[in-house]
This record gives sequence, structure tokens and C-alpha cells, in this order.
Amino acid sequence: MKVYFAILAALMPLSALAAGTAPPVKTKTSEDCTGSQIYDAESKTCVDSGDSRLNDAERIEGARELASFGRANDALRVLATLEDPTTPDALTLRGYATRKGGDFQAGVAFYHAAIKIDPENWQARSYLAQGLLEEGDRAGAEAQLCLIRAGGGRGTWPEISLVQALGGDSTY
Repeated sequence: MKVYFAILAALMPLSALAAGTAPPVKTKTSEDCTGSQIYDAESKTCVDSGDSRLNDAERIEGARELASFGRANDALRVLATLEDPTTPDALTLRGYATRKGGDFQAGVAFYHAAIKIDPENWQARSYLAQGLLEEGDRAGAEAQLCLIRAGGGRGTWPEISLVQALGGDSTY
């Protein structure tokens, strides 16, 4: 499985490394900042997520990082500061943080809202599938994998991480 990931990662186009489409990594946001703060590279400080120096893309990526590393409630507080909480990316991350915070059904509702706006939102489909897998619905997870692949998401991080989850790797 690790070899499969390495091969796919090497073949992944650079455009697939945009926010939310690459493996989450720890940065100063999750390592040094507290509560709903996000690290601001320009000022080299942790700032409140509502600070005007941050844009929604930075808030979404910060929330993804926080939720990925065990801080789902902080991630939800970050997402509450978004200027536009109705974008597919915002809904996807709200679903992820909500699910990671323990409310599977509400998380799924956010994924479906994101997918309704953008049926090719591979990240929402992958997070939905990983949640289904955690709930014991392997068939539902595999169905989402088929939709990702059939729709053009083959080789993207959402597809790779879902394949890893289906293979038993719970890292992502």
C-alpha cells in the first residue's frame, strides 16, 4: 500500500497540491498557536482567525490542519470566522471538523451540501467515504471511490487517501 501511495504521489500533478488536496502537515498553526488562532507567515505570529490579515483560504487550510491533528473544536471556531461559509471548500471542511468532533450525521450533511454545489468535489467525497468506512459502511465508501475515479479524480490526494483508508491505513 505504501508503494502504491509513493507511485501515485510521484505522478500527482502539481495542481493537485492545492489546499485540501495534499496530505495535511503540521505547521506552526497546530504546533504553536492556541485555540482558534492561525499562524500568519507575514507577521510571523499566531493571530486570531477573525483577523483581517487572513483570507478564507488561509482559514480553511488552518481549520483542516487543526481538525486533522485532533483539534476539531478549534477548527470549527476558525470556520465560524469565514467571510463566505457557503463555498464547497468551507462546507467540506465544516463537515470534516464536525465529523472529527464526533457528530457523524451533521458532518455527512455538510459533505452532501458541498457535493450538491460541486459534484466533482473529490475532497468532500473522500471525507464522506472515510466517515462511512469508520461507521462500518465499506460498500458506501467504495461507491464514493468509484465516483471519484469515474469523475476524473484518479491520482488526486482525495483518491489516494481513500485508497489508503480502504487498505486499512487510518492515518488520514
